[in-house]
Amino acid sequence: MDTGSAARMWDAFVAARPEIAGPDATYSAWHFCDNQADADELAELVLAGRKRATAGALWSYEAEQEPLPRVGGFSVVTDWLGNARCVIRTTAVEVVAFELVGAEFAAAEGEGDGSLEYWREAHRAAFARELATIGRTVEPEMPVVCERFDVVFTGQPSDSSQGSRGSRPTRRGGGSR
Repeated sequence: MDTGSAARMWDAFVAARPEIAGPDATYSAWHFCDNQADADELAELVLAGRKRATAGALWSYEAEQEPLPRVGGFSVVTDWLGNARCVIRTTAVEVVAFELVGAEFAAAEGEGDGSLEYWREAHRAAFARELATIGRTVEPEMPVVCERFDVVFTGQPSDSSQGSRGSRPTRRGGGSR
């Protein structure tokens, strides 16, 4: 695992985009999902501009005592091995019941065929694996943290004037973010 990759990506972002980063900005670094294949694929979907949202089980955030994402917050998205892929900025965070996550959000996640049916099936499976570790199960009313984000830096030359728009099952850790 390349533990310095995220720090190098962040430093490059701050140098290239000081008007966005600001002098006091901080970041978290994480990968999507609970397995390498999905983590790497979802990072690629972000880079391709297809994935602009992610979701995580609120119960997992609480069990891990992990703070919820906040609007304006920055993250360095890595692949499974910790190689930094891009910097994102959170644009919206909403906690909704699993059964109330809508089709537009599912499409913004950019996974599978983009349908709500696919989103529910994939996330139900991912959340079930994640929640089993804390003794919980997926329920229709289970609170889901729905996060939207923009890619603000990829390390490519176009990043000096970039500001791509967009909208997160994947988990920073497990279920789906």
